[in-house]
Amino acid sequence: MDSQPRSICLVGVGLITGSLGLALRAAGAAGEVTGFGRDPRRLEKARALGAIDRFSTDPHQVVAQADVVVLGVPLGAVAPVLAHLAPALPADAVLTDVGSAKGCVVADVERVFGGLPDGFVPGHPIAGTEHSGVEAAFASLYQNRRVLLTPTRATRPGATETITAMWQAAGATVTTMSVAHHDRMLAMTSHLPHMLAFGLVDMLSRAPDHEEILDYAAGGFRDFTRIASSDPVMWRDVCLGNREAILSALGDYQRDLTELARLIESADAAGLESVFASAKATRDANRHRFED
Repeated sequence: MDSQPRSICLVGVGLITGSLGLALRAAGAAGEVTGFGRDPRRLEKARALGAIDRFSTDPHQVVAQADVVVLGVPLGAVAPVLAHLAPALPADAVLTDVGSAKGCVVADVERVFGGLPDGFVPGHPIAGTEHSGVEAAFASLYQNRRVLLTPTRATRPGATETITAMWQAAGATVTTMSVAHHDRMLAMTSHLPHMLAFGLVDMLSRAPDHEEILDYAAGGFRDFTRIASSDPVMWRDVCLGNREAILSALGDYQRDLTELARLIESADAAGLESVFASAKATRDANRHRFED
């Protein structure tokens, strides 16, 4: 029967998993938090910062002793990392992840293990910053933030309860949903905005007078493009891992942009005002959802 874990192993200790380690250690929610990865220097930094108690580059030294294993690697690395640590993973361990897309992670887990383990609980904390690396981690990252869990058809209830309790101990509110629903929601609310920010900054960077353009950037530009400082490797993998849902969201947005261009070209003042008023009303009515 699943219960509060004695040992939690963080596979890849960066901003997200590092903040989780700091939060769990501060809350006393695990007997031990360990780290596993390829680079001992990064792992030593995580230990020095207090995100983990100890670490190893050998999965048999940390993964094999863990009750819960948290995958904190880029989506594109999930399959090879899992294949490497699978021989050391205890049969009754609970496995979860923090990836921004879930369908591709579920497929990788099923492929590596030849089926879906009953201890596998896909997860995604809706929290983060534009910074990366364990040096950017902080214990309060998950306070009053939402974590989405997408248990599979094979997941045992006790495993979901264990991961729910882990995230609650870190300060988060936990919601469960299907894999497909998660990927569609996140494509629209997270992945699409990142595509727009990356695309805009890249477009401006290629303008001949881009330095002058950026000199005139005001607060709105800074706020909107802040997320373009996010990890390019992570977002490359998100695009590939959730490409169908992202393409659908991009298609919807492109159609709306085409309509907006038509309203501007035809000098349709009433049409433009209607679009802007609708957007403002929606944003104002949902202010509590967007602001801390």
